[in-house]
Amino acid sequence: MSPAPSRPSPSRVFLGVTGASGALYGLRTLALLLEAGVEVDLCYSPSARRVLHEETGIRFGEDPGVLLHAGPRPEGLRLHAHGDVGAPPASGSALGEAVLVVPCSLTTLSGIATGRAGNLIERAAQVALKEGRRLVLVPRETPLGRTHLDLMSRLAWAGAVILPACPGFYHRPQSIEELVDHVCARILQQIGVPQDRIPPWEPGAGEGEA
Repeated sequence: MSPAPSRPSPSRVFLGVTGASGALYGLRTLALLLEAGVEVDLCYSPSARRVLHEETGIRFGEDPGVLLHAGPRPEGLRLHAHGDVGAPPASGSALGEAVLVVPCSLTTLSGIATGRAGNLIERAAQVALKEGRRLVLVPRETPLGRTHLDLMSRLAWAGAVILPACPGFYHRPQSIEELVDHVCARILQQIGVPQDRIPPWEPGAGEGEA
């Protein structure tokens, strides 16, 4: 596998979380970005809030601190309403070097592929495409139909990175958290954010084992 292209580490990114299963991916991506000192513009769709509660028991209102078990809103984190298409991330002139959608529902993926911008997550993704900024979409769905594959191909052609939530096993994960972190670390690698959650693969590491 070829390494991701070298790029400066971003100081600010937009993280959109949609209603696909896999709420932990959004939570861990947020935590790892903040741990790395990256400022985050965060937006949860209504469906994402519902899935978050169903999968983790977390009820998310207007205090993003509950997402990190950190009490008050962490420094460097800004929360935006899903319907606020006038928020700063909706403008190409706003600060921010990358847009992540983690996880990315196929409904959202379809909207982005067809140029829709009816909410802040879709609009931020359109801004990333038109401004030539990094756009990483993390679908978590299986199997994939021909329509989905066609839309993903269209987005990849337009410059987006399609990074399915498919964790690796070469690091011998011992927990669900380690599997989740493997995917989230790959997301950070795509935008040039340093991470120490997964080691690079070393050929022959398991050599000699039956």
